[in-house]
Amino acid sequence: DAALSANSGDTTDAIASPKLSLVFGPWHQTELYLNGGYGFHSNDARGVNGTIDPITGDAVDEADPLVRSKGAEVGVRTSILPGLQSSVSVWKLEIDSELLFIGDAGTNEPTRESRRYGIEFANFYQPVEWLSFDFDLSLSHARFKESAPEGNYIPGSLETAIAAGITVYDYEGFFGTVRVRHMGPRPLTEDDSVRSNATTLVNLRAGYAFNERWNVAVDVFNLFDAQ
Repeated sequence: DAALSANSGDTTDAIASPKLSLVFGPWHQTELYLNGGYGFHSNDARGVNGTIDPITGDAVDEADPLVRSKGAEVGVRTSILPGLQSSVSVWKLEIDSELLFIGDAGTNEPTRESRRYGIEFANFYQPVEWLSFDFDLSLSHARFKESAPEGNYIPGSLETAIAAGITVYDYEGFFGTVRVRHMGPRPLTEDDSVRSNATTLVNLRAGYAFNERWNVAVDVFNLFDAQ
């Protein structure tokens, strides 16, 4: 129900998303895997049922309720080194209509078809029972499939992402973790003429367990006050 009766309505949709996963191995504590299939994202109900722009009064096209995506990845994971689990994968994702955040209006808008691909490298190392290290790196390439005068970059799409941490589980009652998340520069406009700065956030948790039932902890978010 919308304030404008022309934008009110009821829509029903359905979609099937079959997927397939194949794993080969393990050989020498190493295995290969292949994943592929279909997925979807849903659009805002206001865009699905809306026929008139509430600001300008212009006619607008109704958005598809459910938008098809197709994806696949191939990778290898191994624990051949004692205490270390590692994986590397190459992936690709195609979306029939990219859902783009429009900052000026504060809404999400269905846009052109997109294609993304990239590589991910994940590691988890536990040298002793009470301590672990992890490091994940993701590199991706994202573009609209259809050419347009304004450009083919997807605003807000990350190109580089890093997540890492050090965790203490139980060292004489003490526990804690330091987490780092890095997001590299990314396009803010379709022609890539305006880009964001990189952002690195550090979060901290530290605590002490008195017994199996009682513990106390403190969390510090954005430890170094990053913008």
